[in-house]
Amino acid sequence: MRPGTILKYIAASVCIASTLAISVTNNQEDVEGFFNKNKSGSGHTNNWAVLVCTSRFWFNYRHIANTLSMYRTVKRLGIPDSNIIMMLADDVACNSRNIFPATVYNNRGRYLDLYGENVEVDYRGYEVTVENFIRLLTGRVTKETPRSKRLLTDDQSNIFVYMTGHGGEEFLKFQDAEEISAYDLGDAFQQMYEKKRYNEILFMIDTCQANTMYTKIHSPNILATGSSKLKESSYSHHDDPDIGVAVIDRFTYYVLEVLEKIDMQSKATMKDLFDTYDPALLHSTPGVRDDLFKRPLDQVLLTDFFGNVQNVELTELNDQASSQTEIEPAPEEAGEPQVMEPQISKENHSSRATQTSRHHDHTFEIGDPSRSQTMRYVAFVALSAILGGALFAGSSVL
Repeated sequence: MRPGTILKYIAASVCIASTLAISVTNNQEDVEGFFNKNKSGSGHTNNWAVLVCTSRFWFNYRHIANTLSMYRTVKRLGIPDSNIIMMLADDVACNSRNIFPATVYNNRGRYLDLYGENVEVDYRGYEVTVENFIRLLTGRVTKETPRSKRLLTDDQSNIFVYMTGHGGEEFLKFQDAEEISAYDLGDAFQQMYEKKRYNEILFMIDTCQANTMYTKIHSPNILATGSSKLKESSYSHHDDPDIGVAVIDRFTYYVLEVLEKIDMQSKATMKDLFDTYDPALLHSTPGVRDDLFKRPLDQVLLTDFFGNVQNVELTELNDQASSQTEIEPAPEEAGEPQVMEPQISKENHSSRATQTSRHHDHTFEIGDPSRSQTMRYVAFVALSAILGGALFAGSSVL
């Protein structure tokens, strides 16, 4: 065969290989683009909610209603019960003074029974303590603690922490028996950061002098908001003459008014929510602290915290195989019961061990694109060379 013919075979083979390599690369980009088109920029793969009512007794009916209202909202927006931890005194629905037994309402019209048929209270009655709350956040729970009482989060988790009750300057009372301070809360969040237990946190608190409770937080990626500033009280919105007590607080009422207008596909942002804050309606001065938060508020979707993430994560098989690691229990401290880090169950959206091999953009991951493309190109060129050689050999024989 003539040298010119051989060169033509080789050139044709290289062209075919290049075309196939470009085609495969474009297909990969199409797949990544399909999964990334609804990406919010948060980088999280799962959502959790911690809802805490720190009050008890009948006259604090509104605080129980506040918490149950938030519970209903995050469930409606897609966060499952497995990812909601609720701490509630739960002494109102069946209280002897409740003329509507086994119900809790947040409106004098009694349009919606918040207690309903499907309410899961994880910490009930005297289990609602400062110690249990801090252990929940930091993961320092005893080994006997059931999964329903564990916050099984990781560094890809967005967490909504809501608290309501009676408070003062830099403290919040727990059932009129003890207090949690702003320092305690800041330290708990710092432990969560050091243990990589969150991606971002939204901390919301409805109590008197609420804004003082987030002044001692110094951990990154935490957005905080409260119902009233220093020396100000937070007020109830309205009462129900038949029930005889206030049924919801003003701050929570107006936050819910915004959340009731959105669904899981909503593009409403945290800035949209904060822009609705009106001291004239709230009878107090609400606050927002965003200096620790890295994203602009007009790019933070409400569903990044109040809803459930809809993104899909793809990982390499070898990453999954290398993630089989054991989690050591936390060391026993002097004078304290032995505690352990929570094990990540199959129900959780992502494995803690796989996170060490992921990029900062956690949402979608399909290997190393540059390396994969190079390997594909080399493989196709080699295949083309073999094919060209076979054609040359066949032509020579003929």
